[in-house]
Amino acid sequence: MTPAASEDDRARPVRTPSAPADGRTDQSSGLTRVYLLSQRAARALVRVVQANWRRSLHLRVISTTLVLSLAVMLGLGYVLVSQVRGGLLEAKIATAVNDHRAGLDYAIAELQGNEAGDRDRLLYNITSELTSRSGDTGLYGVVILPSVGDESGYATGDRESIPERLTEQVGRSERTEQQYHTYTSIDQDGSAEPALVVGAQMTYAYELYYIFPLQHEQEILGLVQGTVGLVGVLLVVLLGLIAYVVTRQVVSPVRSAAHSAERLAAGDLAERMAVRGEDELARLAVSFNDMAGNLQEKIQELEELSKLQRQFVSDVSHELRTPLTTIKMASDVLFDDRESFDATQGRSVELLQSQVMRFEELLGDLLEISRHDAGAATLGAESVDIRDTVMKAVGDAEQIAERRGIKVLLRLPAEPCVAEFDARRINRILRNLVVNAIEHSEGKDVVVTAAGDRDAVAVAVRDFGVGLKEGEEHLCFDRFWRADSSRVRTTGGTGLGLSIAKEDAQLHGGWLQAWGRPGEGSQFRLSLPRTSGAELRGSPLPLVPPEIGLGRVVPAAKGPDRTSPADRGSDRGEESTL
Repeated sequence: MTPAASEDDRARPVRTPSAPADGRTDQSSGLTRVYLLSQRAARALVRVVQANWRRSLHLRVISTTLVLSLAVMLGLGYVLVSQVRGGLLEAKIATAVNDHRAGLDYAIAELQGNEAGDRDRLLYNITSELTSRSGDTGLYGVVILPSVGDESGYATGDRESIPERLTEQVGRSERTEQQYHTYTSIDQDGSAEPALVVGAQMTYAYELYYIFPLQHEQEILGLVQGTVGLVGVLLVVLLGLIAYVVTRQVVSPVRSAAHSAERLAAGDLAERMAVRGEDELARLAVSFNDMAGNLQEKIQELEELSKLQRQFVSDVSHELRTPLTTIKMASDVLFDDRESFDATQGRSVELLQSQVMRFEELLGDLLEISRHDAGAATLGAESVDIRDTVMKAVGDAEQIAERRGIKVLLRLPAEPCVAEFDARRINRILRNLVVNAIEHSEGKDVVVTAAGDRDAVAVAVRDFGVGLKEGEEHLCFDRFWRADSSRVRTTGGTGLGLSIAKEDAQLHGGWLQAWGRPGEGSQFRLSLPRTSGAELRGSPLPLVPPEIGLGRVVPAAKGPDRTSPADRGSDRGEESTL
């Protein structure tokens, strides 16, 4: 039984219902791919054309000239062809009416002179005579129809080509010699050709029609149309070439001026335009060169002045180091022995010590600024957990916060958040931000948040104090800038802290940005790339605090503001307080 069953299985036809469906699916998917590719190609072509149209004055002038020339040529061609057509038809109608009038007079005279003869024979003779007058080329055909409407009559032309409206009009005519004409079509070698029909009553019993083919006039009109079209195309092309040559003479110097201006804006102060001739473009080149020369001189003067200023600050800072060291040693001695002085002298010694320390801090900041200005600042990047740096910076500001009765709340990720940076410089940035937040918090708590994603780490310092006014989010990084000069600083400060902090952030390839609103506090965000030297494309923390909602967003100074949703709370540890 097993072999038999096996043979039956082999004999049974194999059913493949899915094969045609698969074939149709493949064909449909292929057509879909071709359609999508053609759509993409069309969109790419449109984008290229739009880009070239926006960027090229030469292309816009030539295209506009061609379009306007084409429109003018179409209008003139239409008027010209219409005039020629009207002239040909008017001449043809006049000739046809005259020919028909001559034939009509002859036919009427024959009918009146042979009233007693055989009427059928007479009509045949008239038709033959009138047809012979059309010549060998057959300028017209002759048709004689009875006015009573029956099918009799003698014709050498196509009587079916006579429009019914014309026969009705001729039949209603009150005068036997009143002529009428209209247009019709006749069959010529299987194709319909236009024709002109002129008709009138010979007597109250018969009507005479002349059929004039308009083939000759149509050929003349076709020749005129072809000539006008060819001349129009050639003229448009010539106008396009003329526009190309003329605009090139204007656009080339302008394009050269644009390139020179771009190179000058890029820092090539030695860039100059070539001066050719004495026309307006030459005067433009001379003016541009004069402007570039004056600009180069002013920039060189400013660079020399800036160099002298930086050198002066650097020299003064270094020269003040020695006397400051001596003064600090003396003030330390006096400060250590302040208990032996009376109250007034002791207070003076304490003031001296505090001002000497502030002077030392200012001198250190000036030296740091001079290093950044001279491009001598270097990085000692190493892999560091940003949480440790935040903890150290907050710990350095702990005493200041305790004196003011302020809590510093930490929101740090639960997992290590390691990045490559200079721990000393980043610690200085964060300490400065925390101290500034404490100084401007108006007795309210300060929140320090850290987060990281695959490419970057960020720290945000939030206070709920006086906040920043419109535009101050950028001014706060200027040197010696203060939001309110009437405010009394309790922590000293040199006015250079945020400037140095921003320089340190940019040295890392990172961003230091600020947000603030009057009465709602402010937030400073430091964003750093995970890998030293990598390009920073976004930040794992928002610049605007989440509780603000749809508040005013301050544009980032060095790139877009991007927040990783995964870092808004999922990877943060619990909130702690220092």
